[in-house]
Amino acid sequence: MAGAQRRQARSSQGAPLRIKIPADCTNQVGKTVNDTKRFILQSEARYCFFHPLECSPYAAHLYDAEDPSTPMRTIAGLCQDYCVEVWQKCRSMFRYLSTDKQLAALENNTAKFCHYLSLDDVDYCFPRLLTNANLNHNLGLVTADSEGCLQLCLMEVANGLRNPVAMVHANDGTHRFFIAEQVGLVWTYLPDRSRLEKPFLNISEAVLTSPWEGDERGFLGIVFHPKFKFNGKVYVYYSIEVEEEERIRISEFRISSDDMNTLDHGSERIILEVEEPASNHNGGELLFGDDGYLYIFTGDGGMAGDPFGTFGNAQNKSALLGKVLRINVDNNDRGPLYRIPPDNPFVNDPTARPEVYAYGVRNMWRCSFDRGEPYTKEGKGRLFCGDVGQNKFEEIDIVEKGKNYGWRAREGFSCYDKKLCTNSSIDDVLPIYAYPHKMGKSVTGGYVYRGCESPNLNGLYIFGDFMSGRLMSLKENRATREWQYNEICMGTGQTCMFPGLINNYYQYIISFAEDEAGELYFMSTGIPSATAPNGVVYKIVDTSRRAPPRKCRVEPLPVKVKSRLVQFVPKEKLIIKTPTQPPRLRPTTKAPGRGRPIPEAPRATTPDWIEQLLDLLRNQNRLQTTTRTPTTKPPKPRKGGKSGERRRRRKKKPSVPPQPQNGAVRLMNRQARGRDRGRVEIYINGEWGTVCDDLWNSHAAAVVCRQLGFPYVVRATKKAEFGEGDSLNILLDDVQCSGQEQNLLECVHADIGKHNCSHKEDAGVICSHEDVTDTEN
Repeated sequence: MAGAQRRQARSSQGAPLRIKIPADCTNQVGKTVNDTKRFILQSEARYCFFHPLECSPYAAHLYDAEDPSTPMRTIAGLCQDYCVEVWQKCRSMFRYLSTDKQLAALENNTAKFCHYLSLDDVDYCFPRLLTNANLNHNLGLVTADSEGCLQLCLMEVANGLRNPVAMVHANDGTHRFFIAEQVGLVWTYLPDRSRLEKPFLNISEAVLTSPWEGDERGFLGIVFHPKFKFNGKVYVYYSIEVEEEERIRISEFRISSDDMNTLDHGSERIILEVEEPASNHNGGELLFGDDGYLYIFTGDGGMAGDPFGTFGNAQNKSALLGKVLRINVDNNDRGPLYRIPPDNPFVNDPTARPEVYAYGVRNMWRCSFDRGEPYTKEGKGRLFCGDVGQNKFEEIDIVEKGKNYGWRAREGFSCYDKKLCTNSSIDDVLPIYAYPHKMGKSVTGGYVYRGCESPNLNGLYIFGDFMSGRLMSLKENRATREWQYNEICMGTGQTCMFPGLINNYYQYIISFAEDEAGELYFMSTGIPSATAPNGVVYKIVDTSRRAPPRKCRVEPLPVKVKSRLVQFVPKEKLIIKTPTQPPRLRPTTKAPGRGRPIPEAPRATTPDWIEQLLDLLRNQNRLQTTTRTPTTKPPKPRKGGKSGERRRRRKKKPSVPPQPQNGAVRLMNRQARGRDRGRVEIYINGEWGTVCDDLWNSHAAAVVCRQLGFPYVVRATKKAEFGEGDSLNILLDDVQCSGQEQNLLECVHADIGKHNCSHKEDAGVICSHEDVTDTEN
């Protein structure tokens, strides 16, 4: 629980006297409140034995820790009758359990003592909460909102990264983590989140990539050998150009003999190279399985529809593209650099490459092996992958030996190549889950959570979408073997209001990761370019239930550091909604029903007058980026004032409402007006039109949001996320803003009406009135 997490942060503040717990009671420590009472009073042999309640799922309530602005209790809240019993038998012990002077002063007064330890909400006092069915029946579930969206929080771990594509650990007991940037650098981080100034690996001169947003080439994968502690071997996957030919390369490096935090750059040995016929669909994952073999995940070679050969690369078992490969790299210091595992599925097929483990893959982006349920090991070794789709669907697969995963015959559950799809010899395996492109257009595979700190997440497969920024989860029903989908949202209200936690992240979800202890992370950026230092690594935290701190404590082995340390400085903030709502104009006609969108008025030569007025007011009264609420009152509406004012206005001749100014903008969500989000439409030379998303980014979005009176931009959207404005002309393309312009026309852009895009690329924004507050101490 969140309070336990906060309690854990203060674990250094121990009691002045350690009470010895008898051997027959020590096995109770670490169990949940459902297993045993975490505060046990015994009077046997004239001893009082106290077990801490800080590990209870309800620790936040018991210790009054929900509100970080109030002091946390040092003693859990007790029910009155139980407190009297405690006071009668053990009151003298509290002076050793708590440094609270006020509690000590009340030691000889039963009524005042127990009143001081009472809780306002008696349902949560101890031990009454143990028998409260309403409080205990959902302890194993993640908190969700009314629509089933799981409420989670984040902790910022690293920042300032250029497209962080991977984060791995060495599994050597040091609990270091290594973060790879697309440009070809890998950085070493210590458990306290400090970074070594000298990179672990720097092959940026060799790596093929570019500053273009969305370039799929570059440094793509890294994995430590499972026996790294003994052989010091690390494997990497990157793009390279050789004599004007693009390839993917898998290489082996060894750790430096002089520095455990640096690879020997001269030790590179090229294990495998595969020619890439196009610049996209490069794959990029490297994993070691429980069998000790190296798994390599390649893309289909690029372009649309896998056009290579009769049936494409993915269905051609004699090609290494569009495959999951499995090779043995052990004992390769002499002889071949890799060998073929004898149980590979096609070793006896003369028409297939023996490295092939599975096929029918389009472009699997991020895969992971399930560690298995912590106690039973159920699910251990399952191989999950996210496979990026073509035009309609993204999918999640569980990869098994020798299986065909359908591409290009099938995309998700849908037929892509109808002739191949109806061919019975394909015998393809369907995904465990697929989602349409209205939810996201580029899946990023994740992990099954098997960590310690957030027990309610155990068994949950968490993944995301690069384009939409959506976080998602799947949970297997063990009885039916079906997978249940739940979206993941950031916690609202007080859910994430604890030191070090935030509830927002950058849109482009690049990758997921596990640390050595099994905790889950993801990497994202606001600008998906290999040269933009906007990448952040986030740790996923479930505040609804926290594991006992003692249970999850790790003791990293010491690390010899020869490089200067760069201390971690968090930059992201917790977003808190402001308590007041922005002023609204009172309508003179009845408002539509709650939750129903207001349909767009038919287009005419004279635009709707109230929209003109709103646009005019927004342009005249732009809000500056500030956390304060405007103190001046907004101009009164032309209608909806006092009755006397309306009578006076009736005496005047009706005037033609003014035309919007050039550069005025509005937001449209499909065919309805959007309040804080929508497709951007701009008014230029007497007509409304759309903006193409070429070069569209958060700087341009900030200009639009500020025009509309929003001080904050959440993100810039692309690919007609809020629908296509196909009834309008495309007026702007190639918009490049610094973010300080008054409107989009002041930004650099192509000539008005000149463009090379369609309405499928209509740009949009999501704006916010929310305040951004740093809650860290």
